[in-house]
Amino acid sequence: MKKLIFIFLFYFLLIYNSSLSSNDNLNNLKIGLLAPFSGDYENLGNSLLLSTQLALSEIGDNRIVIIPKDTGSDNKEKFENALKEIIDRGAKIIIGPPDSKYFNILEKYNDLIFISLSNKQPKIKNNIISIGISLESQLDAIENFILNQNKKKTVIMYPQNEYASFVENKIKNLKLKNYKLFKYNSDPKVLTGEIEKLTNYSQRKKNLEYRKKILEDKDDEDSERELKKLDQMYTLGKVNFDSIIIIDFGNSLKSVLASLAFTDVDDKEILFTTVNQWFDESIFYENSVKNLYYPSIDLKNFKQYNKSYFETFKLKPNEITILAYDAIGLIYYVWKKNNGIKSINDFLIKDKIKGKIGNFSFNNGVVFQKLEIYKTNKNKFTKF
Repeated sequence: MKKLIFIFLFYFLLIYNSSLSSNDNLNNLKIGLLAPFSGDYENLGNSLLLSTQLALSEIGDNRIVIIPKDTGSDNKEKFENALKEIIDRGAKIIIGPPDSKYFNILEKYNDLIFISLSNKQPKIKNNIISIGISLESQLDAIENFILNQNKKKTVIMYPQNEYASFVENKIKNLKLKNYKLFKYNSDPKVLTGEIEKLTNYSQRKKNLEYRKKILEDKDDEDSERELKKLDQMYTLGKVNFDSIIIIDFGNSLKSVLASLAFTDVDDKEILFTTVNQWFDESIFYENSVKNLYYPSIDLKNFKQYNKSYFETFKLKPNEITILAYDAIGLIYYVWKKNNGIKSINDFLIKDKIKGKIGNFSFNNGVVFQKLEIYKTNKNKFTKF
């Protein structure tokens, strides 16, 4: 199957590149695509290419020409060569790169416009527009949700890694009045001990043992009923917060959820929120927390996109490729509206843009997505 996909994409790229000479028309909209078609991330690159093809087929304007070039995976020299090849083909607008690793290289190409899929540096800066689901948009949705639930004390949890300072910088803009930052070690052996301190687990456990000893010396019915109830509990006493924001993903997020459950933090009493998880269904199998809320893109559109992609290519798309689909739509919209694209200022649009991810807008040069809150419940995602 993988060989068939490779052959398909090889000829797809060949047809694209060989057709450029016949499509070299001033009326054409040339869009470069910087993506890894080789190396560890080739599946992502291939999925991005197919996503742009899906967008083109739905737009139906043969004046749009995609120029895909292979950046390799974590290969600076190959990245720069791919960029030069796209420039030689005459494209002034480029989708990519998927992340922010080579932003410093892009900044020197002031005559080009890059639509990056990264969620970092979402400001329109010089020649780069990042349309990834920004942390600002996610935190805005989360804090509004927490405030609407009338929560008063929030713990913001995030791992101690290379992104910690980036997260801390974004947290500064929160409107929450009473919150505590909690930076943790992602190593499960260390993590549980850190969360035990956060939740005052040892003292709450002692409270339970002490109360049970008092009741054991009594023989009245009320004491017996209370003791029977305490036998079903692990701790006694409340934690010093009523809501949690966990800025983490994947197995690391699951470890945090498991540690909170172990320290007897009840998700029926405490509001559990996290950042966008792209509707990752593996979270359903994390039994420690049943009520988890997070902001994300429009679920209905996400399902429709996945369905169209699968029906067209008989493959499942990488989740972030929906951004490449929207990037094509955004570029085409600006191109049609302005009868061409002269500079990055053409993207300073006052109107709200409706894409597959939902509504997004450009406010003072900042890309902002309007995200919905979803809840994991009974093995499905429900809009709150």
